[in-house]
Amino acid sequence: MNFVKHVGKHNNKKVVVLWNQIPGVEDMCLVTYTETLPRQYHDDLITVLESPQGQASKELNEVLHRSLLKDGRNMLTTLHSEGWIKKVPTNQVIVTPTPTSNVRLDELNGLIKKMSEGEEAVKKLAELDSQLGMRDKTKPELKSGPTIKEPAKTVDAVNGILDDTQLAKQRVAQAKKMRAEAKMLVEEARRLEQEAKELSKSNASPSEKETTAAV
Repeated sequence: MNFVKHVGKHNNKKVVVLWNQIPGVEDMCLVTYTETLPRQYHDDLITVLESPQGQASKELNEVLHRSLLKDGRNMLTTLHSEGWIKKVPTNQVIVTPTPTSNVRLDELNGLIKKMSEGEEAVKKLAELDSQLGMRDKTKPELKSGPTIKEPAKTVDAVNGILDDTQLAKQRVAQAKKMRAEAKMLVEEARRLEQEAKELSKSNASPSEKETTAAV
């Protein structure tokens, strides 16, 4: 095989990496030294390692847990119970996927973590995008005409809560509206008063009109 996962060296001894990291102890890993394994264990381990399932696994222990030795015993359990699994620092293990390439296991773990975090971030953004309705896939896209951009929304506005800036703008708009309405009411009151005066004059008696004229 040109590229083989889960293999490397520790202190110049060939190892198969069973756990890239020990849960809760990220600077340590679990390996088995292939050159000191009994021949039966070695051959069965390499068969699983080079299998499609072994190469597709994120960590080899996941496959060994489901694999059996030729004598019918569970492979991972046997390696553990007989003391063939060793704990070593990740920065001392050199992973050698090909004869001409190598990388320290702790550096490889860091790269894998960053890739995983990147994928998780993309998934979260997609979920937020769907939940907030930023894209409405049920509506056809307009292929002509100018593009109208919606005003930017703050996180609080998206969640249905107005922030201080938006509250201030809302109050200013309400004040302007109220001033306009008040102006209209004043103008309407003046018009009604003028009409009332004119009606009073037209309904006055002749004597009242003469008196008014004399004055």
